[in-house]
Amino acid sequence: MTDLDQLTQSLARNLKHWRAERNFTLDALAARSGVSRGMIIQIEQARTNPSVGTTVKLADALGISITTLLDYEHGPRVRIVPEGEAVRMWSTGAGSHTSLLIGAESPAPLELWDWRVEPGDESASDPHPSGTVELLRVTSGVLTLVVDGEEHTVPAGTSAAFEADVRHTYRNDGTETVTMTMVVAVPPVASATSATPVRRDAVHRAGDGC
Repeated sequence: MTDLDQLTQSLARNLKHWRAERNFTLDALAARSGVSRGMIIQIEQARTNPSVGTTVKLADALGISITTLLDYEHGPRVRIVPEGEAVRMWSTGAGSHTSLLIGAESPAPLELWDWRVEPGDESASDPHPSGTVELLRVTSGVLTLVVDGEEHTVPAGTSAAFEADVRHTYRNDGTETVTMTMVVAVPPVASATSATPVRRDAVHRAGDGC
């Protein structure tokens, strides 16, 4: 079985587990996530490998991190994730990419990301659920961070934090590769039981990111 096959099987198992844990019917999860009932069925039957954007929508609707949705089996108190096991979530032909390094669930979903944005590339994201916070530290290059239409220059050695419930973009306008580490803190899982759907509509393709 390939790594992709294992990921597909894990996602199928975990999606069924968490949907049952939240007492969501197929129709309820479809309404909350914006993912069609048919697609959810295909995922739960391990008949498809969904896009990152679809996976993110489902994780948000369930109130869990992407890491938990991809791997429900909890390990020991200290969990070590080797470099080769980081999950590549977005990439472009120019060499830009994001990798989900590790995540945790308690007391709320928390994710650690590694970013690389090549000159001329950008990654944009729709608003995350209210209360989502992103923290980042640029380690090389100069990042142009656009939050709700306002541009901010974040050079190497500088950190930034912002509430990510508005549209935001990571852009490299310079000539040097931008590398950075990011932490995404998602609202507590209790938000998944409210009547209002929660969506982190971050479709990871060329031009869309966290």
